[in-house]
Amino acid sequence: MSDYAIKIENLGKKYIIGHQRQNGYKTFRDVLVEKAKGAVDLLLHPFSGGAGAPGAPGADESEEFWALNGVNLEIKAGERIGIIGRNGAGKSTLLKILSRITDPSAGDIWINGRVASLLEVGTGFHPELTGRENIYLNGAILGMGREEIKRKFDEIVAFSEVEKFLDTPVKRYSSGMYVRLAFSVAAHLEPEILVVDEVLAVGDAAFQKKCLGKMEEVGKEGRTILFVSHNMAAISMLCERGVYLKNGEISCYDNIEKAISCYLSQKPNDQPGMNSLIGHPNREKGLKPYLSGFEMVGNARSLENGKPFSMKIYYNFDTKIVSPYFYIIFTNTLGTRAFTLDSVNQNNNIPQVLEGRGEIICNVESMPLLPGNYYISLKLWIQGQKLDDVENVFSFDVEFAADKNDNSCKWNSSSGMIYVDADWTLGNGGGLSV
Repeated sequence: MSDYAIKIENLGKKYIIGHQRQNGYKTFRDVLVEKAKGAVDLLLHPFSGGAGAPGAPGADESEEFWALNGVNLEIKAGERIGIIGRNGAGKSTLLKILSRITDPSAGDIWINGRVASLLEVGTGFHPELTGRENIYLNGAILGMGREEIKRKFDEIVAFSEVEKFLDTPVKRYSSGMYVRLAFSVAAHLEPEILVVDEVLAVGDAAFQKKCLGKMEEVGKEGRTILFVSHNMAAISMLCERGVYLKNGEISCYDNIEKAISCYLSQKPNDQPGMNSLIGHPNREKGLKPYLSGFEMVGNARSLENGKPFSMKIYYNFDTKIVSPYFYIIFTNTLGTRAFTLDSVNQNNNIPQVLEGRGEIICNVESMPLLPGNYYISLKLWIQGQKLDDVENVFSFDVEFAADKNDNSCKWNSSSGMIYVDADWTLGNGGGLSV
């Protein structure tokens, strides 16, 4: 056990989800009347359970939902683990259990060392206390003495960049200020295990970069890091191994590149061929499924650099759409954008008005990407308004064509993502004199 920072066996977390059985919506008055009737019924008929009892007319229904189920995991001391998965996969639930914020419903957990957590904004700090007081409070919770916290105090304040507001109650802080101080406290109080959720997305880009650098530094000191993020580039840069959670279960636990590949390659219902986008889990919440499907013509999963290829976007508009703009975004396995095709700035022969069902064809004369694995995302805009947005709808590989695929081509990830033809010759000049 001493080799492990965290060991998990058959971990499960169950929630009870309530469903209201009713016709239409209830007003506040309706709820008050119903509760009053229930109380009267209970007094008159104490053994009946009253209105709202299980099985009674109008009673609410409930079901069990397992946010985590049968999770087994062993994390060695000093490992940097990225936890990835779609929204609702159980990532935050796992971190809350490891941080002792919520109790598991089943299974066992062994943790060796102090755990410092940075979860959602608002967790861990007392809103009525000042920033200064919360630093000492968090240190005390971690079991540190006052002198030990004092030694780290100046570093914490300098890193967080909130010195001017240190004696202000944290309830007055903006979300960005809160995260700055919370991360700084968690990272500098030297816990053996640092747990960080997607909360870093609240901060600005410069501070996110600063935090990633600090976590990398902490990891090199031999401390264990668990990092949840939807930013695959950040996960890949920081972490050595990855846990891919799917529907509350571990779908993949491997090196970080393999885990990311498993995550990004998942399609709804794992259907081959033309990708239906109806009910796609990567659609931005709140948007209607105007984009109904995507197809790489010929169902090709492997394309050749420099060769032409075509794609189809299927749409389903329930009303007239004027001047729709379609975007096809190409990214690598880390989520870094390689290039974008759009119907705004390129040759556009799409009618100004579209309605009903149809398909848009995009023809590309030459594949510019270097060999590797890539993903396609789609967006639909109209007059400055986003109508649909679906990420990672299709994955494919790029290879060199036969005339370029020889041993003299030593390309790797450090070469970039775009291949550009160029001729190199010796000039006639004598060079610069020194």
